[in-house]
Amino acid sequence: MNIFGIGLPEMAVIAAIGLLVFGPKRLPELGKTLGRTLKGFQSASRDFEQEFRRAIETESVTAETVSSETLVSAEVAVTETVATDSPASQQPAAPSAASESPPA
Repeated sequence: MNIFGIGLPEMAVIAAIGLLVFGPKRLPELGKTLGRTLKGFQSASRDFEQEFRRAIETESVTAETVSSETLVSAEVAVTETVATDSPASQQPAAPSAASESPPA
């Protein structure tokens, strides 16, 4: 058994020192407090990770929406430019049949 690079003999020595320093009545209380603290850190870490992932997903969706809107705007601008610059739109209108007939 190797936890954080600490083997069983080292853990026994740490437990014995803790028992001598804190006494048999306070040691279980300190263990519970340490366990709750670690559980709180895990919970906060998990919440932070979920919030971070949500922010990344929201940002990527926003970036995709902006890029697709930009693409549509660019296509519309190109279409309008092509329509106004085409040779058909620059030629003068053909005279109508009524203006070609001689006056009576």
